[in-house]
Amino acid sequence: MSATDLKNVGPLTDERAQWARDAVGTVATAMEQAIHGKRRVIELVLTTMIAEGHVLLEDVPGTGKTALARSLAKAVQGQSSRIQFTPDLLPSDVTGTTVYHEREHLFEFHKGPVFTNVLLADEINRASPKTQSALLEVMEEHQVTADGKTHEVPAPFMVIATQNPVEQAGTYRLPEAQLDRFMLKTSIGYPDEVAMRRILERVVPAEVPEVLSLGSLVQLQQFAKLVRVSPLLTEYVTRIVEATRRSPEVRLGASVRGALALVRLASAWALRDGRNYVVAEDIRELAVPVLAHRLVLEPEAEFEGVTPEAVVGQVLLETRVPQENGTA
Repeated sequence: MSATDLKNVGPLTDERAQWARDAVGTVATAMEQAIHGKRRVIELVLTTMIAEGHVLLEDVPGTGKTALARSLAKAVQGQSSRIQFTPDLLPSDVTGTTVYHEREHLFEFHKGPVFTNVLLADEINRASPKTQSALLEVMEEHQVTADGKTHEVPAPFMVIATQNPVEQAGTYRLPEAQLDRFMLKTSIGYPDEVAMRRILERVVPAEVPEVLSLGSLVQLQQFAKLVRVSPLLTEYVTRIVEATRRSPEVRLGASVRGALALVRLASAWALRDGRNYVVAEDIRELAVPVLAHRLVLEPEAEFEGVTPEAVVGQVLLETRVPQENGTA
C-alpha cells in the first residue's frame, strides 16, 4: 500500500483500535470451533496474516495444522488450498503452468494452488529445493511470474507451511533464505485434557462460522500499518537484533527482514489488544517466535544442546528494556 493510500485511510483512532480488537477476537473465537484450547496459537497466526506475513508450523502429524488453515480461511470468508509436498512435486505444480491451445494458437496460463487466500504447504521440507524455491517470489511479492508475465495472487494472501520435527528421512532442510521469508515459526502442540475430551465427544466437527469479510481483513491490515512504534522501541528492536549477531554461539544472526517482521507483527499484536501503539512487552512476547528460526548456530553450540530459542531468550534478559512505552 502506498503512502497516499494510508493517508486516505485516516488516523487510527481509539474507536478504530477497539473495533479491530473486537474483530480479531471474533475471528479467533470462531476458529476455536475447529482448534480447541489453542487460543494463543490462533491469535499468533491471525495477527501474522494481519501483518501480511507467513507462518511456519513445526509439529508432529495430527495436531490440527490443516484445520487451522481451513478455519482461518472460512472465518474471514476466504479461499484455502492445500499442497502436499513430496519429492516428485514440480514448481509448476505449485505456481501453475502455461498451456498451448493448438486450435486457438495461443498460450494460456493455468493458475496453480497458490492462487488462494490461505495456502497450506504441508510438509514443505519433503520437496526438492527447486520446488521449495517456487514459493519465494509469491511469498515476498504476492505474485507469480510465468513466461515473462506476472500474475497477482488474491489479497489477502498467506502461506502456512508445516514440517515434521521428528521424521527427517527423505527431507530437504529449508535454506536460510526460505526460512527468512516466514514472519513467524511456532507449533500447535497436543491439546490439553479438557480440549481432548471436547474433541472426542464431538462426533461431527463444528462448522466454523463466517464472521469477517475479506474487505474487513484488508482494513485490519491497513490499520496495522498505522500503529505507532516509538523511536525508543525501534532502538530496542535494533539492540536485540544486533545482540543476536554478536552472540558467540551464533554464526548468522537475525536479518534486517527479521527486525522488520518483529516490528510489523508487534503492531498487529497491539491492534489485537485494542491499542494504536506498541509497548515493549509486545516486542518481548514475540521476539522468540519471530527471530529464533532465523539464527544459524555454531556447530559447537548445537553439539552442546544450545537452541536458537534459548539464545533469543538470553538476549532478551541481557538487553535493557525501554522505560517508556509506545505512547511517549
